[in-house]
Amino acid sequence: MILDIIVKKTDDGFTAEIPSLKGCESWAHDEETVLDKILEIASFYLKIDTLKKLKLDKARVSKNKSVYKLVVEKEFL
Repeated sequence: MILDIIVKKTDDGFTAEIPSLKGCESWAHDEETVLDKILEIASFYLKIDTLKKLKLDKARVSKNKSVYKLVVEKEFL
């Protein structure tokens, strides 16, 4: 399964959300931290016990927005 993670730069930090998982969103002061937090939340939503089973790939970047692809192997669902 491949899910989009949308990271936006705001005036006071970064927000991240996974639109296909309702309510899966996070905020932090820097992009690395917001990605760590959103991966932790995604693993909870998907009931995956370790983050090592998730792969993250940067897909595209625009002015204040980055889109990442979260890859979850079918065997872990």
